Amino acid sequence: MSETGTELEGHGGELALAALRARGVSAMFTLSGGHVFPLYDAAHTTGFPLIDVRHEQSAVFAAEATAKLTRRPGLAVLTAGPGVTNGVSGITSAKFNGSPVVVLGGRAPQMRWGAGSLQEFDHVPVLAPITKHAATVTDINALAADVGAAADLALRPHRGPVFLDLPMDVVFDRATSRIEPPAVPALLEADPAEVARAAELIASAARPVLVAGSDVYAGSAELALVAAAEALRVPVISNGQGRGCIPADHPLAFARARGAAFKAADVVVVVGTPLDFRLGFGTFGDARVVHVVDSPTQRAGHVATAAAPVGDLATILTAFANHTGPRTDHEDWITSLRDRENAARASDAETLRADTDPIKPARIYGELRQVLDRDAVVICDGGDFVSYGGRYLDSYTPGCWLDPGPYGCLGTGAGYAIGARVARPDAQICVLFGDGAAGFSLMDVESLVRQKLPVVMVVGNNGVWGLEKHPMQAVYGYDVAADLQPGLRYDDVVRALGGAGETVEKPGDLGPALRRAFDAGVPYLVNVLTDPADAYPRSSNLA
Repeated sequence: MSETGTELEGHGGELALAALRARGVSAMFTLSGGHVFPLYDAAHTTGFPLIDVRHEQSAVFAAEATAKLTRRPGLAVLTAGPGVTNGVSGITSAKFNGSPVVVLGGRAPQMRWGAGSLQEFDHVPVLAPITKHAATVTDINALAADVGAAADLALRPHRGPVFLDLPMDVVFDRATSRIEPPAVPALLEADPAEVARAAELIASAARPVLVAGSDVYAGSAELALVAAAEALRVPVISNGQGRGCIPADHPLAFARARGAAFKAADVVVVVGTPLDFRLGFGTFGDARVVHVVDSPTQRAGHVATAAAPVGDLATILTAFANHTGPRTDHEDWITSLRDRENAARASDAETLRADTDPIKPARIYGELRQVLDRDAVVICDGGDFVSYGGRYLDSYTPGCWLDPGPYGCLGTGAGYAIGARVARPDAQICVLFGDGAAGFSLMDVESLVRQKLPVVMVVGNNGVWGLEKHPMQAVYGYDVAADLQPGLRYDDVVRALGGAGETVEKPGDLGPALRRAFDAGVPYLVNVLTDPADAYPRSSNLA
């Protein structure tokens, strides 16, 4: 391979990787497949991090974790046919989450298309509905430009995954191509009148609430968020990866008074997240709704909004902070919510210390609160068990919370852990697994061990699918397909795969076990036997 300036001569793998490296891509996640050997060769010969997993969905989830944490494109390379289709759930999650993931798929050769080559399948029609762009690269001379343009598109609001198919006879071919620098995205400027109307609504409201969603972090708008909240004196509730954009101990950050805030608010400002089931589908009693999004595609069509600015979130929030018009005093409102917040947290204290047998899930979080750093990356993969995590764990640092998002796909845990460890080599990485969710990806502990990627895994092991068992009992008086083996030794699985772990049955043993896990320096699983009768008190309407 010879390189002169931005001109590069090489095979398709070298050209594709050069275009991606120019855009800040920092690692390749994959499961071995012959259709994509040139991409491996390009990584190997240039010292580019190449992380391989045991299931393609983990490769996509790992790429999504790096995309979420670095705010740069994440890269998954999937071999043809089942390699690509095994990644579909992960790609769909990235679509729902607005995560800039670049997926490069292998493809049977164009020259023999239709003759029945191994794993010959037209992926593009399958991927098109769940990506911003899906296409087949048919010309080696266009490959570098197509890959670069796809990565640029993935990062352009509203962010999301892109897919390119690379036929074998294209990616193994050679060419000399120009490696262009990334396109500088033009900031979408919101309508000033709409921004001013939104700011006036917030300032004049008696009881405003601001909800900060994942796109606040993705759009690097966390500082502008805090500035807007402080300038307009607005209570802030965080959603998804918006958690930590305003530290949990900030005077305007609220978590446990969320229900009371939504019930009493007269203006609810939702920034950077859809008005979906997580937010009551955008209905907050009689409150007027302001929806701030980064792209017209994210505008809510099912809610009548009082204002709906569309554009760069940091710019809009900065305009809110700079609002100079009349404003209503919000201090009594803030004080009333703080009183509720403090009361709720005080009532939590006993629950977080509960000395019961079997262990209540909340006690696990009481212990985790004592050992997690302020910048620990917390990964959620499960139903009821991780819902308790969302309730009881606080986020203090932007970009440290990874949940599956509104698509609700289980199996993210191990892939997210792999990507998080690559993106944050020095941070605590803690994966919260429901025991059901653990079954989707626990084999990828082998990938963590083999590639020396230490993380801590905590399994809430109640031996049931809690999110289904308890509701089915309530609806039908019985349940089916909702039981797992009680007391299963998931820690033995991890030890067999080269990691370490232990089972905890008594509340008093939790703290020491978690400290051992974080001190171990290897993939370590704490398998906590919890009360199968404990059901998360869910109040939201999921459908």
